[in-house]
Formats: sequence, structure tokens, C-alpha cells
Amino acid sequence: MSENTKIEWCDHTWSPWEGCQKVGPGCDHCYAEARNARFGGGTPTNWGPGAPRRRTAPNSWKLPLRWDRKAGEMGKRLRIFPSLCDPFDNAVDPAWRVDFFRLIAKTPNLDWLLLTKRIGNAREMLNEIVHELSCGLNTWDELPWPGIWLGATIVNRAEMLRDAERLLAVPCRIHFWSVEPMLGDLGKVPPEMMPDWIICGGESGPGARPTHPEWPRALRDQCADAGVPFHFKQWGQWHTDAFLMSTGEPVFRQFDSFQQWVNKASTWVNGGVCLDRSGNVLRNGGDFMRARDAGDFPVTVMHRTGKRAAGRLLDGRTHDEFPEAR
Repeated sequence: MSENTKIEWCDHTWSPWEGCQKVGPGCDHCYAEARNARFGGGTPTNWGPGAPRRRTAPNSWKLPLRWDRKAGEMGKRLRIFPSLCDPFDNAVDPAWRVDFFRLIAKTPNLDWLLLTKRIGNAREMLNEIVHELSCGLNTWDELPWPGIWLGATIVNRAEMLRDAERLLAVPCRIHFWSVEPMLGDLGKVPPEMMPDWIICGGESGPGARPTHPEWPRALRDQCADAGVPFHFKQWGQWHTDAFLMSTGEPVFRQFDSFQQWVNKASTWVNGGVCLDRSGNVLRNGGDFMRARDAGDFPVTVMHRTGKRAAGRLLDGRTHDEFPEAR
């Protein structure tokens, strides 16, 4: 765990600049935008179309150098995540990106987890960086840097089908997905699209949307079959309020049929929401009949329990898997 982050899958967070623009449904409740607004008197001054990106202070650029020395002394690589920006943001001054990669080149004991919602930009921008740094290469493909893990945010099946192959087309040491917030069932993942590592989690914060428990279960099982490390980060704001009396273990109440909903709704729902397999919130009998006809059962009862109470156990265990260094 880092001295400056609660994110379980990295050792430190650090960003070369701050700011971004929403490009997909996973951006709807961006925590970094909310943070920017808190420090901007209620206005996210570095977010949105035309908003200027803010380069972080010169002194903060010394932190990765310090972490690199520490990692070298420990003989252990540390994972760094730029959490307040997108490294391949079109609106950023290209010179800032070159400076960022110049810093990466000076930190050989760090693994940089470069997560983007703009994976289509990555290859061209990386080639531009290689050219500007005059490092003896013509293109990024000739010799990808060993300390870079390249990731794509994928929140639903449509994004997976659009971006998974784009990610794998850019050579790097580790390819990974961040399926957070998980807003839909990814379905069957084609073997040729599987990355080296998958992070998965539900949404937290105001306005958070629930994650149907069948979605992460299905992805977990496919990762196990493919030998891909799976890291379940959190359920987020939504979970179950039901527990086994014998063990205290949480259990999701699920309607397996329309008739079961008719019989049990009055006692099971109790202030929660009913979520079908496609992610639709069902509010009445008509909704349930449409879910039945669409094959979207089981329908799960979800309650806004809060992130802390929801925790990060998936079927009674944590999943903290990481890819092996190579």
C-alpha cells in the first residue's frame, strides 16, 4: 500500500498534469473531476471541452525519482498510477507528454501503469515521443520500454469489442484492462482479446450505478480458465443487505422467474432496486415481464450499502492477483 493512495493495485499515485474530458459512460461520475472541483471552488477548472490542463508542480516531479531510488534499495519494483489524467489525452501539450516519458526513462525500478480511455491515440503518440527523445529508435514498436504497463478502461461489452484489439496492437510489457466501473456484462471474451491482467470493480461515490453480481463472476471464471490474473477491487456503493444466519456471509437475493418476483418482492426488495442481467433497473410488473421475455433473469436485489460495508469479497474471497514480472 502506498503512502499516498488507497488504490489496492498500485504502490503510489502521481500525475504529470491534471485534467481531462468525458469520453464515455465510465466517465459519468469521475472522482478526479470531483476532486478538481473541490479544489476549484466548486468548478472543475481543468475538466471539459476547452478546459486547460494543469501541469503539476516542479517539486512533485521529484517524487518518482525518490520512489525509484527506494525501489532500487529494496530490490522490489513499485507500481505507479497517474490517477488524475489520461496519458494519451489529445488536449495536452505534446511537450508535457515528452517530459513525462523522459521522467519514466529515469525511473528504471518503477512500473508505470498507464491507463487510458483513448487507446486509439496510444501508438501514434508513443511514436512521436520516441522521435522527440531521440533514443535511437524510429518507432515505439522496435523496443517497447520495460517499465510501462499499458491499460484500457473497458466498462461494457461494446467498449471491449472496440478497444481490446487496439490495446494489444501496441507492444508493451503488460497489457491490462480496468473494468471499473463495471456497467455491463462483458459476455464471452474472445481468447485473442484477453490481456495479461484484468482489474474489475463496481462504482462508488454519488450517483453510483450498481454492478450485477453475475458480471464479475463471469469475468472471474473466464480469467481463471485463460490463466489471466484477476483483481477484484470493490463492489462500490451497491451490494446486498441479506446475510446467512448461520455464518453471517452476505448473500444476494435473486429472482429466478417472474412468478418468484410476484411471491417474494414485498419482503425481499425492502428499499433496494431490482437489477436484471442487462443492467436495467426494474420497477414494475411490466419491466419484469420484459426482462423475462428478453432472457435477462436472474434479477438481483441490490441495496445502497456504501463502499465500506460492501467491501471487496467476491463469493467469500478476495482476488488480489497480479501479472508476473517479465
